[in-house]
Amino acid sequence: MLLVKNPKASATPTTVESEVIGLFVQIARVIGLPRSVGEIYGLLFVVARPMAMDDLMERLGMSKGSASQGLKFLRNAGALQLVYVPGDRRMHFEAVAELRGLVTRFLRDQIVPQLDTGLSRLDRIATMVKSLPVEERSRVGGRVMMLQSWQKKTRRFLPLVIKLMQ
Repeated sequence: MLLVKNPKASATPTTVESEVIGLFVQIARVIGLPRSVGEIYGLLFVVARPMAMDDLMERLGMSKGSASQGLKFLRNAGALQLVYVPGDRRMHFEAVAELRGLVTRFLRDQIVPQLDTGLSRLDRIATMVKSLPVEERSRVGGRVMMLQSWQKKTRRFLPLVIKLMQ
């Protein structure tokens, strides 16, 4: 935990903050995360001081549930750190801006488990293809084989990417 002076948040994001928040909302959307996650990370990334959850909620016009879930997700992803503010008992958050660690953790914690789940699903689908009518079996079977090939290549390639990122 870092030690900082008590921050005072203004009521709405500045133009620069809004643009940075918008950028992170786009990134969140691309990787399938909720808008609130992009908004929270974007604001914490650009502000000068750590912020408490209620300050974030006010600045972003966000519900307590969205703020709480977004902060929990970002903390679990290693994208936020807790910061101690003297005289304030609330938890304050600050964005971790180290891209290598964020990408590595995202790949390891989000993508690899999805690939593992996808493998068993593809095996089930391949079994189902055998029961398709003959006229469909060849095309669908070829597509399933293609998906299995992509999955195997990704499973081989991803650990190398993770290792390079560390």
